[in-house]
Amino acid sequence: QFRKKRLRFGRSRIHEWGLFAMEPIAADEMVIEYVGQNIRQVVADMREKRYAQEGIGSSYLFRVDHDTIIDATKCGNLARFINHCCTVSPGWSPKPWGNTPEVLLTPPSSPQPNCYAKVITIEAQKKIVIYSKQAIGVNEEITYDYKFPIEDTKIPCLCRTESCRGTLN
Repeated sequence: QFRKKRLRFGRSRIHEWGLFAMEPIAADEMVIEYVGQNIRQVVADMREKRYAQEGIGSSYLFRVDHDTIIDATKCGNLARFINHCCTVSPGWSPKPWGNTPEVLLTPPSSPQPNCYAKVITIEAQKKIVIYSKQAIGVNEEITYDYKFPIEDTKIPCLCRTESCRGTLN
């Protein structure tokens, strides 16, 4: 039986806003469902362009499968505020943090993401659920590895962990 976790959004050391635990969360627990509108790829492409034209700095498009994307940009829940944190992979080497202001050089408390995203099916409908990988303390920021596909245009990573890859993709 899933009990809704007490979470809050607030200022993040990683990127603007983040999601934080307001209670201890044990390892391997469901933390929150990523909620939004289920849309097709062609609609997601149009919305992404429209959001950029409207000056919306961030869009919250999360791929469920080849055909479906959840758009939480305008009608999502607190899960959209979960920030990316790089996962250590074999052979990684730390990347320099560049010209980041000194005040932001303090890495997050967890050197790795403390959660992961998983697609589950409930009554023939696919959903994205965020689960804890480890115990999460009160006021600890909830993070997971976005696992964006590799692309030519790079998106800078702001997680600033020792294992930071430097980009989200």
